[in-house]
Amino acid sequence: MRKPKKERQRALTESINDNPFVTDDELSTKFDVSVQTIRLDRMELGIPELRERIKHVAVKTFEDEVKSLPIDEVIGEIIDIELDERAISIFDVKPEHVFQRNQIARGHHLFAQANSLAVAVMNDELALTVKSELQFLRPVTAGQRVVAKALVVDRNPEKNRAYVKVISSVDLATVFIGTFEMYRMTEQSEGDEK
Repeated sequence: MRKPKKERQRALTESINDNPFVTDDELSTKFDVSVQTIRLDRMELGIPELRERIKHVAVKTFEDEVKSLPIDEVIGEIIDIELDERAISIFDVKPEHVFQRNQIARGHHLFAQANSLAVAVMNDELALTVKSELQFLRPVTAGQRVVAKALVVDRNPEKNRAYVKVISSVDLATVFIGTFEMYRMTEQSEGDEK
């Protein structure tokens, strides 16, 4: 049974507050209404679309944490980060990111997302890419969302190095793997605070 409009809008607001990353499609299924109804409800309530909510949450949550570069210089939008451990970002492929003749994303955008995430995960004022090994496994096209997951896999404190593996996927299928050797200005020892 559908809820009355006011009750639905109240529940919609609660749902989005609980999970800012919920999609309009998921909300329409939850409330048994059309996606258009959800969009109209959001507009009436002044709730921005998913992309703007993600950006707002990311900036609010991570701008004080990320030290190695300004949050707005990360390619894609960070949705989760634990410095010196792991990070996740999303990148929506738009028409300006693809080759016009075949709608396939230009590789430098996938590299930039992965590389900037590898830099951002470093808990340091200065982090630079020394070397990278890349594998482009399958094409990405306009309209797809790339989810990049970075994991700090090793550290070499004597050389001020950290090693980050980034796996990017679209709809759970791996499209890109990058391994990045990162120079960092200082290296924390195992016992130091993070």
